[in-house]
Amino acid sequence: MRLVLIGPPGAGKGTQAAILGTALGVPHISTGDLFREHVGGRTPLGRRAAEYLDAGALVPDGVTNAMVRERLTAPDTARGFLLDGFPRTTAQADVLAEHLAAEGQQLDAVVEFDVPEDVVIQRLLSRGRTDDTEQVIRHRQEVYRSQTAPLLTYYEDLLLTVRATGAVEDIAQQVLDALDAVRERREAWSATRRAS
Repeated sequence: MRLVLIGPPGAGKGTQAAILGTALGVPHISTGDLFREHVGGRTPLGRRAAEYLDAGALVPDGVTNAMVRERLTAPDTARGFLLDGFPRTTAQADVLAEHLAAEGQQLDAVVEFDVPEDVVIQRLLSRGRTDDTEQVIRHRQEVYRSQTAPLLTYYEDLLLTVRATGAVEDIAQQVLDALDAVRERREAWSATRRAS
């Protein structure tokens, strides 16, 4: 399974990705983790990313795209992957599609974690981080909506929307059930093509 996870900050993507990655037997690839590994390892890409991160600026697409492309060529991604935090924009989605096409692959599904904004704000405030003020959190939600929401249209044919409220295990099970349905449809479609 090759999946992209989408959802606002505080939707629980990281928690779900860890559960789903284990259940599906594929690696969870988070851009946050990639930045930390490259910056910590002082790789050429890490040094370039650090210049922007140290200045409090966004890491440019070119650097992020290169990190993700490199990670997707690792042997452990042969059976699939879960991408968390990438793509964030339709331009990054184009880069991902080109990379997968060059490898003879494609995404199986894009899972959107849908959470009411008030719930997300309460979750993030309850973490008690000093930089998580309500104003900052609301701004992040706006940035998410403006940058990432267009991806929901971009991926409409692959989109599985899951209501990400309630018990963590229940949300994960909803995703796994939806993915099983996708797999069954794909297998039925392949069988029909072989028969014709």
